Amino acid sequence: MQDQFKRDFFLGFIKVHILHHARIEPIYGKEFRQELRRHGYEISYGTLYPIFHKLEKGDYLTSEQKNVSGKIRKYYSITKKGVRALEAAKLKARELFNELFEES
Repeated sequence: MQDQFKRDFFLGFIKVHILHHARIEPIYGKEFRQELRRHGYEISYGTLYPIFHKLEKGDYLTSEQKNVSGKIRKYYSITKKGVRALEAAKLKARELFNELFEES
């Protein structure tokens, strides 16, 4: 039970990470998985790609296929709806962070 809670909790962080990086530049799975590893997340492609697909289906991301060295790579970019969701998440994260670390 606790592991499922922790997993769900961190998947929310990963979604915010995706939106943040997709706002900076288009991202793709392999590169982004390495970015997550840099932050201490170990996530399989079987978990990562469904997150990309759900965010795209929800109109938070849009995708474009590009031929890179003979391989088709799918790049994801943030949409206007994704930008609004990211900004709302940042406000909530700042509020929570401030509350968690305020001096008592």
